[in-house]
Amino acid sequence: MTEVVRLTLVSHAMTDAVAAARFPDDEPLNETGRRQSEAVAGLGICGARLLVGPEKRVRQTAKRLGLDATIEPRLSDLDCGRWRGCTLEAVPAADLEVWLTDPAAAPHGGESIVDLTERVAGWLASVTSATVAVTHPALIRAAILTALDIPPKSFWRIDIAPLSRTTLHYRNDRWTLRLG
Repeated sequence: MTEVVRLTLVSHAMTDAVAAARFPDDEPLNETGRRQSEAVAGLGICGARLLVGPEKRVRQTAKRLGLDATIEPRLSDLDCGRWRGCTLEAVPAADLEVWLTDPAAAPHGGESIVDLTERVAGWLASVTSATVAVTHPALIRAAILTALDIPPKSFWRIDIAPLSRTTLHYRNDRWTLRLG
């Protein structure tokens, strides 16, 4: 029998940047996010390694969910470079178009979607036991792309809602996505 590794990825709760369609900075949860995370506290997780990205919003989400998680730097959000804190309207349309259509591009000077996906693939390769990770929608999208061997150009076609849970299983030398 093949051992199965279960990975549950939890997206952080609502922030002002998410609500305003701004590129994230290291902002805290907003009031809505605090209420959301308290409403679903107690995920019934036991026996799993608990990890969290380094940003305030993910650490606060984990705490409000009742998870005493260890910070894992590889779970940090997509680095949006000089666009951090900017609204979509503040970014030159041509730069935004390049970024949204070319996964290898990083016109903001940060991390490209390809770079993020490679970082996440390296982290996924290190997951060898049941793990729950509170992280970011971008990181969860990259994990799905990696797990299903989907090209990075599909990154923007995956929606990850605040506080959603995505479950991946590793068995027989491959990841699978569990929905439902």
